[in-house]
Amino acid sequence: MKTMRLFHIIWFGQTISVIGSGLSSFALDVWIYQKTGSVTQFAIAFLFGSIPPLLITPFAGALADRWNRRYCMMIGDCGAGVAMLAIAILLFVGKLEVWHVYIAVAVSSAFGSLQWPAYNAAIPQLVAKENLTRANGLTELADALKMLIPPILGGALLVTIQLQGVLLVDFITFLVSIITLSIVRFPPRISNSAAEDEGKKESMFASFTYGLKYLKSRPGLLGLICFFAIANFFLSMISVLLTPLILSFTSPAMLGTILFIDGIGMLLSTLLISTRGLPSQQINTILGFQLLGGLCIAATGFRASVPLVAVAAFLFAFGSPIVNCCSQAILQRKVDPEVQGRVFAIEGMMSHVLQPIAYVIAGPLADRVFEPLMMTDGALAATIGRVMGVGPGRGIGLFFTIVGGLSMLLPLLAYQYPRLRFVEVELIDQI
Repeated sequence: MKTMRLFHIIWFGQTISVIGSGLSSFALDVWIYQKTGSVTQFAIAFLFGSIPPLLITPFAGALADRWNRRYCMMIGDCGAGVAMLAIAILLFVGKLEVWHVYIAVAVSSAFGSLQWPAYNAAIPQLVAKENLTRANGLTELADALKMLIPPILGGALLVTIQLQGVLLVDFITFLVSIITLSIVRFPPRISNSAAEDEGKKESMFASFTYGLKYLKSRPGLLGLICFFAIANFFLSMISVLLTPLILSFTSPAMLGTILFIDGIGMLLSTLLISTRGLPSQQINTILGFQLLGGLCIAATGFRASVPLVAVAAFLFAFGSPIVNCCSQAILQRKVDPEVQGRVFAIEGMMSHVLQPIAYVIAGPLADRVFEPLMMTDGALAATIGRVMGVGPGRGIGLFFTIVGGLSMLLPLLAYQYPRLRFVEVELIDQI
């Protein structure tokens, strides 16, 4: 029987684990930057975390459809936990190097790629159709807490228990997640027997291509996934440059305040989703909040103003969980349960496929192109510089404004594609 109580137990363990991962990520980022003083070294950690999903996620989705999804989640948590424990041990014996952290980030990301499709595909298996919105809202709440708690708690923990202590806390949170998974039993899957038989007979690669064929025959869903791949490319570029942009005109303490406000926006949004649900026209909601998100990105770069950036961060963070929950709800309703692992894997792969490119080009574009253009003697100082200001960080600001404009254009173009616009009407619910 599908009950929210079962999902709540699993969600609690996953949320504790997500917060622990956020703490270790925050602490390791600080450690890398303090040890190297290099933004490039900092960005390389992002790069190592983004590559494994490209290689593993397609096969992880097939495994999620073939194996017990609870076991997939447990294996994912175990692998990531061991990676953090290894880093803690190396640090304790004084042998930790930056390249060790890169490897640990890649290993943790790889095991997370196994866990993520199984978790998303398991949600319709765990809860009734009418509770999907609440369940997705709670998963977004976990991400909000990951944004909100680590910046506040991470600094205090680094002072009191230091980096190795933070890593051990992360390892303990993985144990909590594994324990919660071990004490529950997932209900049996009720599926399309043809899709289930097809998945069991095929090889891993053929199983992945079956997911692609499934989406190709449903162009509205494929269009939705492609839409998010492009949106995530824009988001990945600005995520690398957000900290340098804010620090160009304010203090690290104010950066922490802005990130806290960002977390508050996500928290309020997820609480609203969990209690009030989602709008009925979910594809229009996605496109509308994507338009708002692009405006927020452009505003963040337009002026070196703490109040403006704080308001833009809050609004962007408020809309992000709504967009994600609407997308998840559409896929969970419209995709056959026995294919969902493969479909969510393809979604994850396409969302990550452009990330390494974004991480590689964002820094050089900012340092070598946009920053020189907006210096006091730069080529754009007498024109755009009069409006946006000149000096350090203003080139990154111009980059943000351009990316924000492109992010606003994306939903306007997507709305012109009928299969995407009418995806909720043209495809029947599968659960």
